[in-house]
Amino acid sequence: MKNIKKIVYVLATALITSSAIVSCTQDFEELNENPNNPESPLTYGTFNYATRLVADGTRNSFESARVALPWMQYSAQTAYNDEDKYAYRLTSGDALWTQLYTAASNYKKVIDMNASPETAAAASAYGSNANQIAASRVMLSYIFLNLADTFGDVPYYSYGNNDADFQALNVNDYLKPKFASQAKIYADILKELKESAEMIETSQPVFAPADILFGGDPTRLKKFANSLRLRVATRVKGVVPGAETHLAEAIASGVMVSNDDNVGVKYENNLTNPSPMYNDFRTRSDFSVSKTFIDLLKGDTGNFGLDPRLFRYASKSKLTPEEIASNPTKTLKARILDGTLADSTNPADYIGMPYGLPEDYQASQAEVGNNFFSKYVYRPDYTEIFMEYSEVEFLLSEANGWSQSNYEKGVKASMTKWGVSAAAADAFVATLPPANMKNVLTQKYVALFMQPYEAWAEYRRTGYPDTTVLVLPGETAPLLVPIPVTGETTYTFTPLISGLTDLPTRLYYPTVIQTLNPENYAAASAAIGGDKMNTKLIWDKN
Repeated sequence: MKNIKKIVYVLATALITSSAIVSCTQDFEELNENPNNPESPLTYGTFNYATRLVADGTRNSFESARVALPWMQYSAQTAYNDEDKYAYRLTSGDALWTQLYTAASNYKKVIDMNASPETAAAASAYGSNANQIAASRVMLSYIFLNLADTFGDVPYYSYGNNDADFQALNVNDYLKPKFASQAKIYADILKELKESAEMIETSQPVFAPADILFGGDPTRLKKFANSLRLRVATRVKGVVPGAETHLAEAIASGVMVSNDDNVGVKYENNLTNPSPMYNDFRTRSDFSVSKTFIDLLKGDTGNFGLDPRLFRYASKSKLTPEEIASNPTKTLKARILDGTLADSTNPADYIGMPYGLPEDYQASQAEVGNNFFSKYVYRPDYTEIFMEYSEVEFLLSEANGWSQSNYEKGVKASMTKWGVSAAAADAFVATLPPANMKNVLTQKYVALFMQPYEAWAEYRRTGYPDTTVLVLPGETAPLLVPIPVTGETTYTFTPLISGLTDLPTRLYYPTVIQTLNPENYAAASAAIGGDKMNTKLIWDKN
């Protein structure tokens, strides 16, 4: 592959790939053949690498667990909780941006190899050209949806639209790309997903011999494209012209119909390629499930009863005397890591860490309320979900005027995915309060556990879960035990970012972009209303 030695400008577009790391001792304009990066790599290998990069880069203990995961109060840190109070590390936003654009550049490479007359025939050995292009277009749509949802206006690439504002991934032509408007990006994502679904050859495999996302199944790819289109259309309906038409067309074209259609990256049951959260838990114990979320699952807040997913999402807080006697040296954490921790269905074993505490309050509360994520989350072969059937049912419930049937199917699908017994799932569904906006979207929030960026987007769009569930800035909440010396029994959640009276509405643009693409950064910042954490995106009506 031609290797561009314009390092500063490549950094400015955040396409930091292995092929971009070259010597700076020669002229930046020089093009150079890299012997370690072949002109025609295996397309399925490039696609799988990019997909793994998306999962690794968005679901790890920094870019996820210290940003959106606590902000949505699925978790609370047991120490050093500045991020819980919105003062996230800017390097996390930088890394999220870089990882997603790096993955995008690899998906574009797959498209180029399948679209070019010079390489298309060779690429067809690994799946039909049309399906490989379609899969890459769908994943590019997924990436740019996440980027736009997180930052606002961003540099954008489109396979099927030559709009002059779409300058990303073309570093030969645009060293300092424009930031496309959110309205243009969302409209084009809907178009790309529509065209991608229509070009899929359902009689041909997607990728062969290895496809970590679809297992080579073109039908799963098509359902994912349509379901993702349904997600996007729901997000921007009433804001982007034509979204309602896309919503109806996506449903008619065929969305996910069971958990067999779920799309995500399943990691390996080893220490070579384990899931990111499991790998980090081996050496750190920073996160508890939050009291906020556990209270909802226990039925102490919200409109629901005891949710059996509590026992699948969280670990119990302590070992029984019998467990300790059987192996005194084996800690609760060690039993989570090796999968041997015995389950408990006693709600008293689940308390959770209060969210957004003053830092000097944390130690006393962690001694009482630390519930780790469960062994079903902390497992090496965990599957990081990009989109699942239960979400589709909640989207259909909304599209169908808050349908009770779709709502119940969404809850049951989530429970089934997490291994809740059919009897327990049926019993819970039988007690669900009637479908309405609040109840459906709160259950959608429960089902999106460990998919925090999507939950965060939904909160910004809808305002659910509301303040009966979440602890918001300025609110006072109870402590688990009184604070030593002072005897205080409550605390006030005080964010560390001035001006925030609710959850953050976006992340700051990466610092490298501000430095190396200043003109377009300034234009984008002005266009969205300021590079601030309380600047609302175009669909944020909460």
